[in-house]
Amino acid sequence: QVQLAESGGGLVQPGGSLRLSCAASGRIASINAMGWYRQAPGKQRELVATITRLKLTNYADSVKGRFTISGDNAKNTVYLQMNSLKPEDTAVYYCSVTARSMDAPFTSDYWGQGTQVAVSS
Repeated sequence: QVQLAESGGGLVQPGGSLRLSCAASGRIASINAMGWYRQAPGKQRELVATITRLKLTNYADSVKGRFTISGDNAKNTVYLQMNSLKPEDTAVYYCSVTARSMDAPFTSDYWGQGTQVAVSS
């Protein structure tokens, strides 16, 4: 009922930048929040950043000052601007949305398929 499409991943050198995008589509009644998570090989998935409809943001300590999350409510889209990238940022980045479908009385979490980010010389 709700689908997410991620884009913008790729290979970049340390110190470089990337911008990830995620667009939500489907029979969406409302979106409470959207966010980005990442998972490196052999490690647990971790929160990177979240943003609410009212533009309140939250960041993991490891990315504060380097990453910026933003959203366009009219387009149901969230972005992640990643600057000063480090090798430890290498992971698959997943978009998530907390939303209510037009066909349901409750909110649910939805996940994208992920986009690979590799930071290497």
